[in-house]
Amino acid sequence: MPFDYILSILKPMLEGAQMTVLLFLIAIVASIPLGFVLMLAVNSSIKPLSWFAHSYIYVMRGTPLLLQLLLICFGLPMIPVVGEYLVLDRFVAACIGFSLNYAAYFAEIFRGGILAIDKGQYEASQVLGMNKWQTTSRVILPQMFRIALPSVANESVTLVKDTALLYAVAVPELLHFAQTAVNRDFTIVPFFVAGIIYLIMTLLLTILFKWLEKRFRFE
Repeated sequence: MPFDYILSILKPMLEGAQMTVLLFLIAIVASIPLGFVLMLAVNSSIKPLSWFAHSYIYVMRGTPLLLQLLLICFGLPMIPVVGEYLVLDRFVAACIGFSLNYAAYFAEIFRGGILAIDKGQYEASQVLGMNKWQTTSRVILPQMFRIALPSVANESVTLVKDTALLYAVAVPELLHFAQTAVNRDFTIVPFFVAGIIYLIMTLLLTILFKWLEKRFRFE
C-alpha cells in the first residue's frame, strides 16, 4: 500500500483522535471526583445515602456502557412530557454517559484503597492527637490514592479504548473515520492505522501513570 495513501487517511483519523482525547479528558476529570464522592456515600453512616450509592454502582457496573449511552442519547428524549427537554448533543450525551459509568468503577477502586489501609494507621493518628478530619486528610487519603493509583491507571487505559463506542452513537471519532476509509477504499489498512494510534495513546498514558506511581511511591 503506497505511503501516500496512509498519509491521505491519517489527517482525518487524527482529527477523529482529537475527539477521542477530548472525551477521555472530560470523562476522567468528571468521573474521578464523582467516584470519590460515591465512595464517601457508600461508607456513609446515613443508610439511605449508602443504599443509593451501592445501588447506583451496582447498576452502572452491571449494565453495558453501550446500553447506557444509547439510553442517554436515544432513550431520554422518548420519555413522555419531559423528553423534549432531554434532547442532548451526541457528544455531550456521550460525555455524561462515560462520566457516570466510570465514576462507579472509580468509586469501587477508591473503596478498595480505603479497605487496604491497616487499622493501625487510625490508632496511630489518635495517639498523635489528630482529629478525624486530620486523620482522613493527612493520613488516610494520601495512602488511599497511592494504593489506588495502579488500578486507576488500568481503568484509564480502558477508558481510552472504550471511546470507540462513540461510533455507535454517531459521534465522528477515530474509529468512525477508519470505518469510512475502509468502506470507501475496500482495504483494511485504516483499521491498522487506527490500532497504531490507539496503541500510541495508551502507551503515553501508561508512561504518565508509571511516572506518577514512582513519584508517589517515594513521597
